Amino acid sequence: MQILERQFLVTRSRRLTLATLLYNSLEALIAIGAGLIAGSIALVGFGVDSLIELSASLAGLWRLAADAEPARRARVERRSLQLIGISFLALAGYVVYDAAEALWTRQAPASSPVGIALAALSLLVMPWLAHRKRQLALQLNSGALVAEATQTQLCAYLSAILLAGLGFNALLGWWWADPVAALAMVPLITREGLEGIQGRSSCCADCDGP
Repeated sequence: MQILERQFLVTRSRRLTLATLLYNSLEALIAIGAGLIAGSIALVGFGVDSLIELSASLAGLWRLAADAEPARRARVERRSLQLIGISFLALAGYVVYDAAEALWTRQAPASSPVGIALAALSLLVMPWLAHRKRQLALQLNSGALVAEATQTQLCAYLSAILLAGLGFNALLGWWWADPVAALAMVPLITREGLEGIQGRSSCCADCDGP
């Protein structure tokens, strides 16, 4: 790959990662605020998830900053993948805690127009960001950046779970649907976290190095 072409890809990837960082920051503030007002564990948990995802985006920016120096790039690639792996495990841990608390207290996801609108918007924005970032990460042959894009995709999944939980509770009284669906994601999140800490990523099998 030519240097100018790689620089172009890095610039585009950096812009998308910055956009993710900004969106997750706003998402966290709105979700936690709306959750506290509505008394919704699910919404507060969604906001905390957004805070955890910020660390993955910051690690992605660090990786991109080192791209112009091949020797440093290799070192930062592995270290940033490990940091993103830690953020996956932190996310898995919080999902387990949040879901267990909801099941123990039989806490139904409280209705919040702001929360519903936020989850719906995230369900539109996050898949697009994740798709574009993954395409660029594969072109840059970076497992760390693919893992960061996977974190963004997980945010979309959690948005869908939040919306489904609100809907099932409102229509069928299934208060447990939201935490049970979230727990179903934990094995996937944990696997990605453990592989990231080991310096590899199953979501980027074709990436053989930086």
